[in-house]
Amino acid sequence: MLAVHFDCPGGPENLYVKEVMKPHPGEGEVLVKVSASALNRADLLQRRGKYPPPKGSSDILGLEAAGSVAGLGPGCTGRWKIGDAVMALLSGGGQAEYVTVPEGHIMPVPKDMTFIQAAAIPEAWLTAFQLLHFVGKIQKGETVLIHAGASGVGMAAIQLVRLANAIPIVTAGTEEKLKATTNAGAAVGFNYKNEDFSEKVLAFTQGSGVDIILDCVGGSYWEKNLSCLRTDGRWVIYGLLSGGEVHGDLLARLLSKRGSIHTSLLRSRDKEYKEQLVKAFIENVLPYFSGGASPRLQPLVDSVYPLHEIVEAHRKMEENKNIGKIVIEMPVKSP
Repeated sequence: MLAVHFDCPGGPENLYVKEVMKPHPGEGEVLVKVSASALNRADLLQRRGKYPPPKGSSDILGLEAAGSVAGLGPGCTGRWKIGDAVMALLSGGGQAEYVTVPEGHIMPVPKDMTFIQAAAIPEAWLTAFQLLHFVGKIQKGETVLIHAGASGVGMAAIQLVRLANAIPIVTAGTEEKLKATTNAGAAVGFNYKNEDFSEKVLAFTQGSGVDIILDCVGGSYWEKNLSCLRTDGRWVIYGLLSGGEVHGDLLARLLSKRGSIHTSLLRSRDKEYKEQLVKAFIENVLPYFSGGASPRLQPLVDSVYPLHEIVEAHRKMEENKNIGKIVIEMPVKSP
């Protein structure tokens, strides 16, 4: 089968597509013929040598995929059959023509949705759902500040905050991105490049601040985050785009607000945790992707690249140009 590969860590130019061995499903695993995958920041980090896959996972890039069931390993419970249209949360291996997945990490593709749209759901939406509900414990009426609001996780989080009857506020770096977040349901958005988002957030909340912060930026935002965090608020860190170093009296300021810091990575979670997350998502969120649901949830696809243009896809994400998800489309037929 064809798969994305790189021989040594580095820039996007190190990526290429090559023929590798097709995987075989093990105990309780499903073989999926991939129609589309999607890029995540973790793929860029892994390519640079900074985020290796968990032990036992495929070293091929790709944390989510959509396609059809092509095989069943021993011990599968019968919930999936050959030909089923599915989307999957992966620890790796999605940017290839086939991938094996624990059966509990697979979800049905919503009715009337394409594989390209479905590929934009698993990692981004499950990450946002996990951060809001499993980690942040979002409650009705709360206010949530979402950094990188126009990213895949950000656009998912906006819609999930609305679904939870809470209020999403975002930051983004361009007016185009802010407009997209407003269209997705953000109550208000601030351009972090030319506005002090903490002052703007405090003004919007009439001085009370936000209950939850979803933060993929890290170090450089700590002071502004604490300034606009409500007393007893929860600061959820799931990425460190600006680095992890903090210089200053973070703990005293956090203590003065009785605030809490939570951190979370989804990729390294164990199989059972991911199964519980997928199950909760299927029950509580997945129905809202189907026609007639209210509110209707919608994954946002920024652009689609064929597999052989993987270098260009990585470059686009690295330049922070995407609004929503960058999707990788597999060849229709194997050569």
